[in-house]
Amino acid sequence: MSVLSYPCPELFTVQPKQPLEKKPGQLSSQQIQQYFSEGFLVVDDFFDVTNELDPCKDAIDELVDELTNVLYAEGKIEDTYKSASFFERLTLIEKEYPGANVILHKFGEMPEIIRKLWSNDRLLNMIEQLIGPDIAGHPVWNLRTKTPKNTATTVPWHQDVAYLDSDSYIVHQPTAWIPLLDADESNGCLQVMRAGHRKGLVAKHTGCWKNTWYVELDEKEMEKTLGVDVEKDIVTCPIRYGGMLLFNNMLPHRSLPNRSEKIRWSLDLRWQTPLQPYGFHGLRDGIPMRSASDPTFKIDWDTYFGPRRQLKLKNDGSDAIAVGPWMKLWEITHENEHTRWNLKTTKEIFWHAGDA
Repeated sequence: MSVLSYPCPELFTVQPKQPLEKKPGQLSSQQIQQYFSEGFLVVDDFFDVTNELDPCKDAIDELVDELTNVLYAEGKIEDTYKSASFFERLTLIEKEYPGANVILHKFGEMPEIIRKLWSNDRLLNMIEQLIGPDIAGHPVWNLRTKTPKNTATTVPWHQDVAYLDSDSYIVHQPTAWIPLLDADESNGCLQVMRAGHRKGLVAKHTGCWKNTWYVELDEKEMEKTLGVDVEKDIVTCPIRYGGMLLFNNMLPHRSLPNRSEKIRWSLDLRWQTPLQPYGFHGLRDGIPMRSASDPTFKIDWDTYFGPRRQLKLKNDGSDAIAVGPWMKLWEITHENEHTRWNLKTTKEIFWHAGDA
């Protein structure tokens, strides 16, 4: 497949007109400049961990409990590991039932407290500085279940747009990567390729990396197409609990292996302007969150998410399999169970959200 290009690199390098009003959560002019110049920004101590992030961990714990009960009831595991900690329980379950972390990743149920975090006024005030006053939550969001020493939870170099259709190539979609503990090189923090967004190009990716459903961007391809210097431009981004990493959808990035003994839980949350295409292969639109013309606008969560779903296992062996439209966009240079499932089914087993 040839390299894809489009005419609007300035979307990712030139900041929009800034709001005149000073609001809580806004970035400094220096921070905004770095975001557009380098494609990323580390924002320390943004969240109130007690009132905003700790409740997210409690809600995720309930999802783990739901998964555990389903696996136990169906005889897939012999223990519920109820006494294990938030950072250990899923690892123990995974040892008995490999792929349990993938099932939770695929489930796509967003607890109410995480919805509130996603649409937090302070967070939207910051996003307004990056894309303007009309804001929608992008349908690509993820709960990351990065269990220790697990290849399936390590993500190779990629640009997020490689998972979306070509409509998304001319849309600025900021991502906030929010770890739910101190994230560093030992437990799998992110690395970014500084300024890899500046040409406004989507480089050629291939699929699928090792035993995962992830596409991969080769470092030599990045240097040739995106003009980066791999020796100089890789930046490791440790994030303290309460902070986040902001980056745009053109910036190459990857996550490192989790070599610790704890699960590295994290959230990927994304936004864009609601009048632009979401690039989601026609599967789903985003959810409007803020309107410049209607300061009393209310988010319609019920229509967007629908009724609360119950987690169920399938009988066809696809519970821990992920396939999606991106597998048809790029050359498959490495086959695995995910790519083989993709060839034999026309039904989408997975895509509540996307990669990252």
